[in-house]
Amino acid sequence: MMEKQDGGHNVKHGTAVTDSHGLTRRTVLMSLAAFGVAVAGGLAAAPGTAHGQALGQNESVEEALKRLFGGKTIKDGSAAIKLDVPLIAENGAVVPVSVTVDSPMTPASWVKHIYVVADKNRIPVVTRVTLAPEAGRAFMGANIRLGETGDLRAIVEQSDGTLLMVKREVKVTVGGCGG
Repeated sequence: MMEKQDGGHNVKHGTAVTDSHGLTRRTVLMSLAAFGVAVAGGLAAAPGTAHGQALGQNESVEEALKRLFGGKTIKDGSAAIKLDVPLIAENGAVVPVSVTVDSPMTPASWVKHIYVVADKNRIPVVTRVTLAPEAGRAFMGANIRLGETGDLRAIVEQSDGTLLMVKREVKVTVGGCGG
C-alpha cells in the first residue's frame, strides 16, 4: 500500500481517500444521505406547520392578471402575436397550442415571458414560458387542458415591461360530439 501527501490530504492507494481530518468520502456521502432522509421525513424541519400556497387556484382571470402584472396596461398584440389553437377542441384534456411572437430577440429587446391563460379553467394561468435573447425566436408550444368552452389568451411580456395580448374562443366538445 502506497501513501503520499498531496496538498494537505493523505491519499492511500488501494483504500478509502481521507482528508486531513480523517473523514472518508464514503462517510461524508452517508452522512449527507442520512440528513436528506431526515429532511424528507420531516425530522429536521423547523418547528411550526408548513402550508402549501394554492397559487392561482379558483381565482378569476382578473385576479390572476392583477397578481401577475399589477395594474399594468395590456395592449392589443394582434399585430405581433400568432396564437395557434383549434377553434374546436374535441378532447379538452389535450389541446395543442402554440404562440409565435414577431419580435427581435436581441440583448436590447426580446420577449421575456409568454403566458397562456384559459378564462374558464379553475387555475387560469395554464403556463408561463421564460425566454432569453439567446433563444433566437419567440415561440412556445404545448398541449394544455381546457375545462370548458371559453377564451384562451396569449400574453407576451417584453424585456422593457410592455405587455401584449391576443385572445381566441375555443369550443371544448364532449367526445367530439359538439357538446
